[in-house]
Amino acid sequence: MGASDAPPEHAARLLACPDYARYDFGPRHPLNPRRYDASLDLLRRAGLLHDSDTVCPPPATVAELELVHTAQYVEALARLSDWAPLTEAPLEAEARRYGLGVGDNPVFPGAHEAAALVVGGSVHVARTLCTPGASGEVRHFFHPMGGLHHGMPARASGFCLYNDPAVAIAAVVQERQARVLYIDLDVHHGDGVQQTFEDDPRVMTVSFHESGAHLFPGTGDVLELGRGAGRGTAVNVPLAPGTDDESYVAALEAVLPPLAEGFRPDVIMSQHGCDTHVWDPLADLQLTTRALEHAARLVHRLAHELCDGRWLAWGGGGYDLYRVVPRHWALLWAEMAGRAVPMRLPDDWRLRWEAEAGVSLPETFRDSADGVASVAAARAAEANRNTVQRVRRLLLPASQRLSKP
Repeated sequence: MGASDAPPEHAARLLACPDYARYDFGPRHPLNPRRYDASLDLLRRAGLLHDSDTVCPPPATVAELELVHTAQYVEALARLSDWAPLTEAPLEAEARRYGLGVGDNPVFPGAHEAAALVVGGSVHVARTLCTPGASGEVRHFFHPMGGLHHGMPARASGFCLYNDPAVAIAAVVQERQARVLYIDLDVHHGDGVQQTFEDDPRVMTVSFHESGAHLFPGTGDVLELGRGAGRGTAVNVPLAPGTDDESYVAALEAVLPPLAEGFRPDVIMSQHGCDTHVWDPLADLQLTTRALEHAARLVHRLAHELCDGRWLAWGGGGYDLYRVVPRHWALLWAEMAGRAVPMRLPDDWRLRWEAEAGVSLPETFRDSADGVASVAAARAAEANRNTVQRVRRLLLPASQRLSKP
């Protein structure tokens, strides 16, 4: 994209706190904070991020965490964090009761404080967006380290100690009576957010993810529709392994705009996990940066069309730490801020991070135009068309009933 093609700049802010890197399960864990360091370094070296673009909100209070999480769980995580690493059997047994310990959610020193800082950022900017006049000209916020969508009220799950999207949504629904459209683009189903709000008609959760028949957390079927007054506000589009850009974009365009337009949100919050990328080691979709960037453009457009641009985006998952996450976060931030992305990655950035990555890093921000053709992609496309038809048949009439008066 040349200078003459640059989109207009928008008032956007990126959440950047040095202590976000303290959310660290250890060097062998897939969710490694080095992706955060590498990404911010790329944004700055590419001229896409300036000091005036960044904000660092305070950590969430206990009262804010308890908008979603139980007091017992918050107290347990805080106490176990002080004892970490957990070497005594009674402590390990207690941790397991809350989904903590070895495996996905190890307890590390300062875990409660690190997770509360991530939540605090989400809560702060959500309130800012939903308070008249509070955001000034700023309508877009990007929280790269947020989007911990698996956390449950009384336990950790899927690398998520607390659920910052759920707490942020709860704050503005309860305090501002906001209608929230939550869009989850992570390869894993946004189960924690859906479960928190499945009976609340003021929150619509829409999750595009690899089918739970093949991938953690095993949920997110089309027939999970919400319950009670919220029936029809839980929307799930489970995608087949092998899904490529074309099939993914077709699903987004067929489902998201009509649902969003029918629901009429006051604010859009979206989780942009890039573990959908073909290079991600933990999943089976075959997307490239083209599909990820299309999704960001679509959400951006809907935010301006439906809710005066009010948009909070999270980085979410992504486990190819150096080849995928920094480029995806750069493309998402550039879309939000209206800045032109250079053709090539800065040579000094590649030189710095390639040795640590242990693999050759791409030379360009966007993947090549060559498609990922495969038999799996063709099969996935047919399965996804059938899934989309079911979703539309089940939910488009319901979205009109749930529309804002």
